[in-house]
Amino acid sequence: MAEAFVGTWNLKESKNFDEYMKALGVGFATRQVGSMTKPTTIIEVAGDTVTLKTQSTFKNTEINFKLGQEFDETTADDRKVKMFFT
Repeated sequence: MAEAFVGTWNLKESKNFDEYMKALGVGFATRQVGSMTKPTTIIEVAGDTVTLKTQSTFKNTEINFKLGQEFDETTADDRKVKMFFT
């Protein structure tokens, strides 16, 4: 199923992203930078592991996960969260 998303994806536009980040508690300076960023996302699958890489002028991140399994993650703005992809 995840194979359908494999590839390189470029953000063209986003709407209300500042409001979304504000609701998450992201600080003003990070929201300003985040609102201007147009990241590239690369999705790869190897066996049952999905790798999601996000590259931007602000910050590059990489997470590896298995569908249906919860894991701990640190977001690009350094929040500690539990993630779960289906």
